[in-house]
Amino acid sequence: MTPQAVRVGVVGGGLMGRELAAAIGRWSALDDHPARPTLTAVCDTSPEALRWFDRIDSVVHKTTDYRHLLDDDTIDVLYLAVPHHLHEQLYVDATAAGKDFLAEKPFGIDLPAAERIVEAVDQAKVFVRCSSEMPFYPGAQLAYETIAGGALGRPIEVEHDFLHSSDLDPSKPINWKRQAKYCGAIGVMGDLGMHVAHVPLRLGWQPTSVFAVLSDIVTERPDPATGEPVPCDTIDNAALHCDAGFPLTLRTYRIAPGHMNTWRITATGMDGGVAFSTAQPKTVHRFAVRDGRQVWERFEVGSQSIFPTITGPIFEFGFADAILQMWAAYLAERAGELGDRFGCATPQEALLSHRIFDAALRSGQTKSAEPV
Repeated sequence: MTPQAVRVGVVGGGLMGRELAAAIGRWSALDDHPARPTLTAVCDTSPEALRWFDRIDSVVHKTTDYRHLLDDDTIDVLYLAVPHHLHEQLYVDATAAGKDFLAEKPFGIDLPAAERIVEAVDQAKVFVRCSSEMPFYPGAQLAYETIAGGALGRPIEVEHDFLHSSDLDPSKPINWKRQAKYCGAIGVMGDLGMHVAHVPLRLGWQPTSVFAVLSDIVTERPDPATGEPVPCDTIDNAALHCDAGFPLTLRTYRIAPGHMNTWRITATGMDGGVAFSTAQPKTVHRFAVRDGRQVWERFEVGSQSIFPTITGPIFEFGFADAILQMWAAYLAERAGELGDRFGCATPQEALLSHRIFDAALRSGQTKSAEPV
């Protein structure tokens, strides 16, 4: 089968835009993929960000106006990676232009914005997914397959966390993610929440209520230009205790001492359990009762995720590999070739995550459980 050529444009040439460029550069590492992407265009308002893409020979179009990419008939797919307050206008404009795109989380600055975006996507019938790369780790996939296959039996409890130490230093200058006018009142939940909502929602675990403990720990940070303290008015840490027919705890922390960038899940049920953390990327633990004894077994997993690569299976998987696998899933599903493999977060899942975050905000105000 001849791979489908896909010309890709990026709106937002920051960290994740550069990660996509690197992933496309490694595309030949994938074995027998149905698509062959080429990065051809980049939009960013920063000349410095645009200059970084000078190193990508295939990029022939650089602009500061995203409408130029929407009007470019040679671009097949867009990656939209901009701050949350820009999501709604950009995503709706992209759907009106008939563009397929992979969008950054959280799919709008708040629930009403997410609702309008999803309505526009549904009406335009464009192929859209939401970025969420961590479940593509091989260990995460083994954990997901263990749960989806019914090994837990009746669920007893699930804890799912995404833990950063990115804000541990109170002298770190403020940026847009630490200001509600740019990232929304949902704060850290908008930045990290899709990472812990993707797998539970894909498994059909939809909370009916949420009791949230929301922490604004560092209330001021230095202005990057003047060094003077300015308000840091976002939620740093969020612990969501959900009723999904069993206790489902979703934690998103920007201030988690001892964790650099940890995605982890522990799930137990009447028949078994499973635990995985990216802090130990080659190790998955599974629980079972054998001969009357409770046993946690350790499994070693290697580099192979849902799309095979040339990398030897004994080697260790990392973040860049997860980005490659997420994009491989997106483009395979767009080509109708995903099959029964795990796919990217859908617009509906992004919308459901916003409903959970909205309930969490209400719970933080009322100090009680709130319906989703």
